[in-house]
Amino acid sequence: MINSTVNMHIPFLDLKGQHQQIKNKVFEAFEEVYENTAFSGGSFVEKFEDRFAEFCDTKYAVGVNNGTSALQLAIIALGIGAGDEVIIPANTFIATAWGVSYSGATPVFVDCTSDTWQLDASKIEEKINSKTKAIIGVHLYGQPFDISEVQSICDKYGLFLLEDAAQAQGAKFNGVPVGGFGEMACFSFYPGKNLGACGEAGGVTTNHEKYYEKLKGLRNHGCKKRYYHDELGYNMRMGGLEAASLAVKIEYLPSWNQRRKEIARKYREGIVNPMIKMQAQPGWADSVYHLFVVTTQNRKELLNYLNDRNIFPGMHYPVPCHLQKAYSALGYKVGDCPNSEFLADHCLSLPMYAELTDDMVEYVIDVVNAYGNQ
Repeated sequence: MINSTVNMHIPFLDLKGQHQQIKNKVFEAFEEVYENTAFSGGSFVEKFEDRFAEFCDTKYAVGVNNGTSALQLAIIALGIGAGDEVIIPANTFIATAWGVSYSGATPVFVDCTSDTWQLDASKIEEKINSKTKAIIGVHLYGQPFDISEVQSICDKYGLFLLEDAAQAQGAKFNGVPVGGFGEMACFSFYPGKNLGACGEAGGVTTNHEKYYEKLKGLRNHGCKKRYYHDELGYNMRMGGLEAASLAVKIEYLPSWNQRRKEIARKYREGIVNPMIKMQAQPGWADSVYHLFVVTTQNRKELLNYLNDRNIFPGMHYPVPCHLQKAYSALGYKVGDCPNSEFLADHCLSLPMYAELTDDMVEYVIDVVNAYGNQ
């Protein structure tokens, strides 16, 4: 039974608590950047790159200005462009598709499974043709996709594998950190991510030196030596202040991720309402729960019910990529990716951040369990 004396306001995300606990350390790091006037690239970015590569157990990491740029540059580094196709899930944030389109290639959308809500490997091969050059798997909501299945398809057809790990800093597949399975892995450090900068930032990890060197040139106007431009490049460097904030935060990330897992465990064990369905989690997937997504038959009713009780969930994502207006020219229609479409119409993301107290979590559980019985 819900405790009627509880007077809580529980937003989907609240970054204030996280930043208050590390404010002094972050401001000290900012002051160091300021004193060195190292605002674009430079030693503070390199320091974070080294720490993040170590965290992901990869040889290299390259910092860039945001996660979308990370995807774009990774695809360009593979030599993919106009006339090529890249297979991606329909159920993902639009940036996965933008990275493909910005390179000049065409995204080809594949449905998700009905239980894990990840890229459905059984649907991939029917979309492969002579134009197909790569597959991007997304570690959606912080949970790894089935890397073994997708990698086997890539190996069979000679395709590149890219990891979109924008939501999955610290997640593991069969006990191994994501970030080193494909040719490259792309990360977002948008402020709301598990590891988020004080500003916009992104990164690419890889175990291949050729991609590491290529990415460093691409992000910096196509040059390794100043004013000597070897190829068409971009202005996509990571800023020093953003890197400094990330270097502070990465020390806290394991404990923050552990708290997210504890909250997720409470949700999974505590929510027993048969009207609520949760994401299936295979044994090989160690999620860091960037999001905790559920589905229900009447989303609007559940949303209003929760809002009335001062719980404010998010929504990820109300329109699947293949039905976005921006991609209408590709000719996809309703029914092409039914699982992704169902999820788009029925999903909500419960509050999920490390600073949620046990009382707040229990309140969410009690309110969700009472849904349908009010």
